[in-house]
Amino acid sequence: MGRGEEGVPQNLRIEDLKRIQIECAKKVIKEDDFDTVETVGGMDLTFESIDKNPTRAWASLVVIDIRTLKTVYNLVIEDVVTFPYIPTFLAFREMPLLLKIYDQAKVKPDVYFIDGQGIAHPRGCGIASHFGVETGEVSVGVAKTKLFGYYREPGPSRGSYSYLKYRDRVIGAVVRTKEGSAPIFVSTGHRISLKTAIDLVLKTSKYRVPEPTRLAHNLLQTVRRKSLF
Repeated sequence: MGRGEEGVPQNLRIEDLKRIQIECAKKVIKEDDFDTVETVGGMDLTFESIDKNPTRAWASLVVIDIRTLKTVYNLVIEDVVTFPYIPTFLAFREMPLLLKIYDQAKVKPDVYFIDGQGIAHPRGCGIASHFGVETGEVSVGVAKTKLFGYYREPGPSRGSYSYLKYRDRVIGAVVRTKEGSAPIFVSTGHRISLKTAIDLVLKTSKYRVPEPTRLAHNLLQTVRRKSLF
């Protein structure tokens, strides 16, 4: 398939992608829309080459018990990613693989932590919100870096947080999950309030990165190394 502006397939344009995200943002539910949470799943992706396109890629899902923080299920899949990396359009590159592992998973957690942004996105629909709206699942954006907005540094102790804002509107939280570590960026994905998202992130964190996404990342790195060597 031929490539158009910024490497986007010719049947799509940046403005088309923006419209999809804007429509997605309108469907996001930003309040708690579920009962109890017993399991949380972490999802992550890694690529054979970030710079090349297409490239081999791997996606992982690790589901943990929220009481013990122990893994109750995990899955890794491999596929080829053909959509280029374009800042703020990550979902169009990674969503096909996330949806594939979601469909194949034999265990569906109560909440999904996605390594990326939820509504803390220029058009209000980062990959965590996109995933939640697409599947109807409860989702939270858990990112290691800020994409969008401004904030004051939270206090140094574990559990401290400040709000991530844009034009005085709260779009997420900057959460200190481990004393002495840099904070992480938490935002509503879908069907969850920011307060509950923060609580779940802190409840599932032993280190800087919450256990679901930390374990998903570690599993991916192990599988990727074995596949490449």
